[in-house]
Amino acid sequence: MGLIGRMMAILRAKISSLLDRAEDPHETLEYSYERQLELLQKVKRGIVDAVTSRRRLELQAGRLQENIAKLETQARQAMAAGREDLARLALERKALAAAQLNDLNAQIAQLQQEQEKLTAAEARFSTPSLT
Repeated sequence: MGLIGRMMAILRAKISSLLDRAEDPHETLEYSYERQLELLQKVKRGIVDAVTSRRRLELQAGRLQENIAKLETQARQAMAAGREDLARLALERKALAAAQLNDLNAQIAQLQQEQEKLTAAEARFSTPSLT
């Protein structure tokens, strides 16, 4: 195993040396720059997607808030009319809508965090690095 191991080490060293000579620093730098631009485009698309999704969820949350207020009014009107069964039904629907609103608000917060992370990544990719 000693002789084979030494031969493999020599072979690896020779291949590495050949690759080092064949590698063009300009090509490597160009490839790195292109890769950075691709990543920047992906990050920008991610930001747009996050903003779009967050806005859509905010619209849904607004509609749910309106629905909750409407259900609250319906429950009060039903109680005033002596229809406790209808009031109970409206309050049950209101509770369901409130739970959905809480879920939407959690999703909105997650999308906001994702947007902030992507914006920070965009800043990193946009800034040329000297390392």
